[in-house]
Amino acid sequence: MNVTIDKNSGYCFGVEYAIQMAEDELEHSAELYCLGDIVHNRMEVERLHQQGLRVIDREQLGQLHDCKVLIRAHGEPPETYQLALRNNIELIDASCPVVLKLQNRVKHAFDATRRHDGQIVLYGQPGHAEVTGLNGQTGNRAIVVMTEQDLDQIDFKRPVTLFSQTTKSTAGFYRMKQIIEERIAAAGGDLTTFDANDSICRQVSNREPQLRKFAHEHDVVVFVSGRKSSNGKALFGVVNHENPRSYFVENEQELQDEWFDDAASVGICGATSTPMWLMQRVADRIAEVGEAVA
Repeated sequence: MNVTIDKNSGYCFGVEYAIQMAEDELEHSAELYCLGDIVHNRMEVERLHQQGLRVIDREQLGQLHDCKVLIRAHGEPPETYQLALRNNIELIDASCPVVLKLQNRVKHAFDATRRHDGQIVLYGQPGHAEVTGLNGQTGNRAIVVMTEQDLDQIDFKRPVTLFSQTTKSTAGFYRMKQIIEERIAAAGGDLTTFDANDSICRQVSNREPQLRKFAHEHDVVVFVSGRKSSNGKALFGVVNHENPRSYFVENEQELQDEWFDDAASVGICGATSTPMWLMQRVADRIAEVGEAVA
């Protein structure tokens, strides 16, 4: 049985940068706080915890003083920086440059739409760290949508500016754009006041066509990702659509031997939050299954 790891899978630049910053800081410190999971992958969070990275939530952040806190790649809303100033917290800012640029675009768009009674709409997962940071640029007045039903919050007779969470599905974004256009037309609104911005990270969106090809090249595909990863859910949907013999696992312990019955070729791939060492561990376990069958 041939087992291949997708060379295009693994950390995106933003996640790799954040983890490197954490590891560099931990070389000089016994302990470092991180606001939320540094990456939506339980295995990697546990590995870094062993090195001294301590995950905290927003409530715990408010109780800290005179310490260092890492801002992960997802970015943070303005109030996090204001709190850090008040509590003399040194922020190690590992916000992804792509996310920071999008935050700036959302802030400028919000300031502009206020003059025209417009609405900022974010296509993304409610409560997701990146979406929280983006919404913070609007004073938490953006409309966050994930499903067609969520669009009922929008007044389609008023101007609409649409952005996307950087890790969402490209197909999902353009589907949402189309539905908004249809709703504006049905409501008698002005389509010229609808501004749709495809703000999906190209490191993410470019993986979709690569994964489609990869999924077709193998009898069985194992997709490795943390279950909290929005990007993981989106990319697994792409893989599963192309190859019904696709399986989602968080680690090698979730593999089931019967998945590989009669399989000559197995492909392993993952999300932008999946470390390569974890995909290698999954590959090693599958290779053992293949040897046992042979």
